[in-house]
Amino acid sequence: MTEETGATRPNVIFIVADDLGFADLGCYGGRDASFGAVSPVLDGLAAAGMRFTQGYANSPVCSPTRFALATARYRYRLRGGADEPISSRTRSSNVLGLPPSHPTVASLLKNAGYRTALMGKWHLGYPPHFGPLRSGYEEYFGPMSGGVDYWTHCSSGGAHDLWFGEEERQEEGYLTDLISRRAVDYVERMAQDRSQPFFLSMHYTAPHWPWETRDDAQVSAEVSDNLFHLHGGNVDTYRRMIHHMDEGIGWVMEALRRHGLDRDTLVIFTSDNGGERFSDSWPLVGGKMDLTEGGIRVPWIAHWPSTVRAGGVSVQQCMTMDWSATVLDAAHVAPDPDFPLDGVSLLQVLREQDHVFERPLYWRMKHRGQRALRRGDWKYLRVDGHEYLFNLARDERERANQSGRDLQRLAAMREDWETWSESVPPIPEDAAVHLGYSAKDMPAR
Repeated sequence: MTEETGATRPNVIFIVADDLGFADLGCYGGRDASFGAVSPVLDGLAAAGMRFTQGYANSPVCSPTRFALATARYRYRLRGGADEPISSRTRSSNVLGLPPSHPTVASLLKNAGYRTALMGKWHLGYPPHFGPLRSGYEEYFGPMSGGVDYWTHCSSGGAHDLWFGEEERQEEGYLTDLISRRAVDYVERMAQDRSQPFFLSMHYTAPHWPWETRDDAQVSAEVSDNLFHLHGGNVDTYRRMIHHMDEGIGWVMEALRRHGLDRDTLVIFTSDNGGERFSDSWPLVGGKMDLTEGGIRVPWIAHWPSTVRAGGVSVQQCMTMDWSATVLDAAHVAPDPDFPLDGVSLLQVLREQDHVFERPLYWRMKHRGQRALRRGDWKYLRVDGHEYLFNLARDERERANQSGRDLQRLAAMREDWETWSESVPPIPEDAAVHLGYSAKDMPAR
C-alpha cells in the first residue's frame, strides 16, 4: 500500500476507560477536583471533535461489553459474553473467552493490511485457548483479567497478571502510565513506516478499583487479598485516577501531532460501562450492573480533524458495537459474511453532526432479570419483575414511570423487546453473575 493510498484509510486509536461515570469528565458536566480540571485532554478532544450525548455501552459490566466491542455483534451470540462478568477464577476455562475462530474488528483490519496492537485490559479469556494475539492483534501488553492492582499487577486471585504477548513478565510501574507509555512507543514506531495504517486499542483499567493513584503504591499491601477495596477510596482519589489516564492520552496525542499523524487518525474514547462507587452520573441514576441509564449511558468522543468538524454535539443514539462497525466502515473493510454485524456504522454522523437515524437499542441481563429497550425518546425497562416506561426526553433520571398511563406503548415495547430476545441465544443456565459487594458493604443507591 502506498502512503497516498494509506491516507484514505485512517489510523484508529480506540480508547476505553473502565467503570467511568457519564458525568465524570468536564465536557460531560463533571466538577473540577481539588487539584483542578479532571480531564483537560479529553475535554479538548471533545471541543475539537464530536461529543455524543445519547451513547451507550453494550452492557453495564466489563467483559460483556468487550465481546461486543471486539466483534461488532451482540455479546449474547457468544457463550463467554453471558457471564456477568468473566471471573479470574475461570482462568483455565476453554469456554469463557473470545473464540479465535470468530472474526474481530482487529482480525478484519489486520487481514486488510492494518497493523494492530492492544495496550491494556483484555478480559476475554486466557491463553492457551484465548488471547489478543489469537484474535487479530499483532502486539499485546496488559492484564488479561478484569481487574488488577495498579502496582503489583496481580488479579483478584493474587496471581500476577501482566502479559507481553502470551508471556507473563514483571514490569515495575503504575499500570495506567505503563499502558500510556506503551501506546506512545507504538505510535512512534508506526510513524517510522507509514506504508500501512494502524489500529491501536488502548484499554485502561482506570478508574476501576482498587483506589490507587501514582502516590499510593503502599496501598497494594492492604488490598492484596481483596481488590474490591471496600474499606478505601474517596472522590478525590478517584478523580486523580481519571486525571492520570487523561494525562496519558495527552502523551499519545502529542506523539500523533509530533509526527503529523493527528489529522488522519480517528481517536475514539468511551467507557465499558457506567460508573461505580465514586463516579458521577448526574442526572442519571444507577451504575455498573444496572440497566438504568447510569449503568449503560457513557461518554463517547470522536476526534478526527480531517473528517469531524470541531465542536460537534450529536444526539444520535448508539452503542459500543456501532463504533466497532464505524471503524470497519471508515477503513473500507467489509465484515465476514458468515458473521453479520449487529452494529451499525456512524460514519455519516461523524461527517454531518445533524444527521440522525432511528436506532433501537436492546439489553438483557441475568442479574436481577433485567431487560431494556431504547427506541427514540422512550425506554422500556424491567428489573426484578417490575416494568417501567420512561420518556427520556422529559425524564432522563427515570423517576416518572409512565407504564400505568400508556398501556399501549408499554405492550408494544415489551413485544418489540421479546421479538428481539428470540433472535439471539438465550442466557445459559450456568451463566454466572459476579458481584463484588452488596448492601451489607454500603447502602444501596
